[in-house]
Amino acid sequence: MDYDQVCKSILAIDSKVRFAGICDENGETKHGGMREGLTSLLSPQESQKSNLQAVGRWGLRKSLISKTGRGIYAMTEYEKLKRITIPIDDDHLLVVTTEVDADHGNIISSALKLVQE
Repeated sequence: MDYDQVCKSILAIDSKVRFAGICDENGETKHGGMREGLTSLLSPQESQKSNLQAVGRWGLRKSLISKTGRGIYAMTEYEKLKRITIPIDDDHLLVVTTEVDADHGNIISSALKLVQE
């Protein structure tokens, strides 16, 4: 899978997508990034910390797989943005942030199709 191309394709889904990136198990963004012309709400260190928290939450979800099945995606809405996380494999997590008024349903379904190809 070409992670950089996946991130570019996700940014192209909707102009309300602010960020699309693939992070590793340490929360470090390895591929993708912010939409050109936008400024991140978080510093690079805060972004890594936030990604690391998301990685940790996915780790906790894995402990329930036998009862709930595999997690497909998670979404949290904050006052200033929406954050979507999709596990790619055991070592990578897709992180997408959008404007609050974005059509997250369409973005999620389109992103899932891209990562499943």
